[in-house]
This record gives sequence, structure tokens and C-alpha cells, in this order.
Amino acid sequence: MTHTVREKRKLLGRVRRIRGQVAAIENALDSEAGCESVMQLIAGVRGAIAGLMAEVVEDHVRTHLVNPETHPGALDSDATEQLLAVVRTYLK
Repeated sequence: MTHTVREKRKLLGRVRRIRGQVAAIENALDSEAGCESVMQLIAGVRGAIAGLMAEVVEDHVRTHLVNPETHPGALDSDATEQLLAVVRTYLK
């Protein structure tokens, strides 16, 4: 994943926020918080993970599959955007 080096700081920031969210779940369970609170925290982590995955997938597609410099016959830009929109929607 050498292409992620460019976005390393941003990706690590996301991972650190996710770590904090997971710690909040642990704290909520430890303090016997209500089910609704715990489920909200879990949903937040799920969304954060999905967002991280969407970002990595998008970068992978743009770098390895549709980069016109390395793959001249790749999908056109409209098809690329349509594909990525579907992936983003699926991961939400």
C-alpha cells in the first residue's frame, strides 16, 4: 500500500479517532451504561471504520485501476466516479 504513504497522517488520524471511540465503548460497558448509549457508540465506530475503508478503497481504485498514466485503457472518469459512488453508498 505504498500509495497510502501520501495520506499517512490523515489515515493515522482516523485510526486514532477510531481507537478513542472503541475505548469509549469499553468505558461505557465497564460503567454499565445503558444499552442505547452503547449501541450509539458501536454505530459510531462502525461508521468510522466504513469511512476509513471507503477512503482506502477509493485511493486504491484511483491509483491502481484507473490511473491513466499506468493504465491508459482504464475506465473513463465518469465510470470511475459512478463506481466510487456505489462503493461509498455501500459502505455507509
